[in-house]
Amino acid sequence: MSLFVPRFEDTALVREAGAEVVGGDPVAVRLLADSSATGGALSSVRITLAAGADGARPHVHHRSAEMFYLLDGAAEVLSGDDVVTAERGDLIVVPPDRPHAFAAVPGATADLLVVIVPGVERFEYFRHLQRIRLGELTPESLLEVQERYDNHFLQSAVWDARHR
Repeated sequence: MSLFVPRFEDTALVREAGAEVVGGDPVAVRLLADSSATGGALSSVRITLAAGADGARPHVHHRSAEMFYLLDGAAEVLSGDDVVTAERGDLIVVPPDRPHAFAAVPGATADLLVVIVPGVERFEYFRHLQRIRLGELTPESLLEVQERYDNHFLQSAVWDARHR
């Protein structure tokens, strides 16, 4: 086991009114703290999903674990070959190299706090996704930045069977 000690001097304080929001309906991402603001300790966003909205397609992180805390609503979360339903107050932590995805349960909204540990600079990743939604970039452009954001997409028959 290795010990990572983050190095930063100032307290990271993000007020709701000052946080950048990327996207909107059906998926809004509030950018809270990027890795550079926490000395590499973590990256954090708040994701709000409309009823049944897809939050993230199946993917894996090689260098970080990802934590999902359900602030409100209900979400389906893929972890490996298991799909679990998380409700308000539930916490799921997915280890590195484990395929995962998430979406709001059909007919329900979801409000999630997502934390990646150790941190990876991810704000530009979410801005990149927004440029894809706006048609400014192609979905294939994500292949060029997978390593930079430690976000590697893959196929999951289990997930696809539930989310067609």
